[in-house]
Amino acid sequence: MVEVKAKAGIFLVGGFMLLAGCVAPPLGPTVAVLPSPNKPFTVFQDDQVGCEDYADRQIAGGAEAASDRAVGAAVLGTALGTAVGAATGRGRGAAAGAAFGGVVGTGVGAGIAGRSQYELQQRYNIAYSQCMYAKGNQVPGFTRAAPPPPPPPQG
Repeated sequence: MVEVKAKAGIFLVGGFMLLAGCVAPPLGPTVAVLPSPNKPFTVFQDDQVGCEDYADRQIAGGAEAASDRAVGAAVLGTALGTAVGAATGRGRGAAAGAAFGGVVGTGVGAGIAGRSQYELQQRYNIAYSQCMYAKGNQVPGFTRAAPPPPPPPQG
């Protein structure tokens, strides 16, 4: 009976670990960018598509790497919990240790996943904003330098 509960607990903890380690790539920018004055909207839309592609390439592989780190932390927590449980007693101790380690490891993994998701979105937004700014669009927080004044009349 204890062995069946231990196996069920390990599968349950394993399911939570997989959920804790999911980091999805950004679906798009979370910054507002406006077209420059007198820029046709269709040109602005082309800029958006190109800059989203650019930002996607800048963070390529980031979500997978972050998910791997989060799952690794959850697995390590479960392994350490199992080891502590086994050291303190057989059967129930190992199962309780695995469950406790799984809960703690899942919490750590979820924290890592959350921070990684935020950092990935930030990197995406920076790349997107830089691209849109370089194409002459208006990015909040950035202003173009005013052109220098004309030279004084010669005379």
